[in-house]
Amino acid sequence: MSTVDGVVVGVGVIITNSQGQILMGKRSSKHAPYWSIFGGHVDAGESFETCAIREIKEEIGIDITAPTVFGISNNINTYHQEGKHTVSICMHVEYNGDIEPQIMEKDKCESLMWVSPNELPEPHFEASRNAIDLWLNQQFYHHPA
Repeated sequence: MSTVDGVVVGVGVIITNSQGQILMGKRSSKHAPYWSIFGGHVDAGESFETCAIREIKEEIGIDITAPTVFGISNNINTYHQEGKHTVSICMHVEYNGDIEPQIMEKDKCESLMWVSPNELPEPHFEASRNAIDLWLNQQFYHHPA
């Protein structure tokens, strides 16, 4: 996990299929019952791309290649609600592999589904919603209100 003065840096990866749907996971445990894209904390010395590839393999068992950075989100609301300030590096990759994504960490995620980016399930995790909004609106930075 990377932190600077208590700020956690992570990646959030929008995984799309050939129909333009986004893969979502319903969180369990401490972040239940929120829906979210996949990702996680950047380890010290790790590139954003390496982090994304590692986290996706750990969480849903698929191999992704060449995830690209498209934005950054400063997730202030999470800080006000939970006392945890995160900055998300927002990434995208299209997945057309033969292996179907599956839940690998049942203590963190209870279900998966492909959804239209305009019909997100609720309730939705702040960092995930911010990343999807940036992607849909072709913006680079989410400025907290």
